[in-house]
Amino acid sequence: MREFERIRAAIIRGGTSKGVFVLQNELPFDPVVRDQVILSIYGNDERQIDGLGGADALTSKVAMVRVSQNPDADVEYTFGQVGIGTKYIDYKTNCGNILSG
Repeated sequence: MREFERIRAAIIRGGTSKGVFVLQNELPFDPVVRDQVILSIYGNDERQIDGLGGADALTSKVAMVRVSQNPDADVEYTFGQVGIGTKYIDYKTNCGNILSG
């Protein structure tokens, strides 16, 4: 992973939550490297003051968006809850606010 790399993204508020929305093809395919890139977007400081995170569960969310291959859907997304003070992204949950975004 290079120190700096341009990644197209949007910061979108959905309901009471805020997330960084990234096109999935902008991220590395390898899940370990992908998560390192996402975590770097949110910042290395545990309060996320050097990144796009807000050091709160409501403001530290990521959505990886892609064009759907399913003819009944336009887009698909994977939601991730970015840990605060941890180097972990939880993909086992979902967020209706980010879904609405």
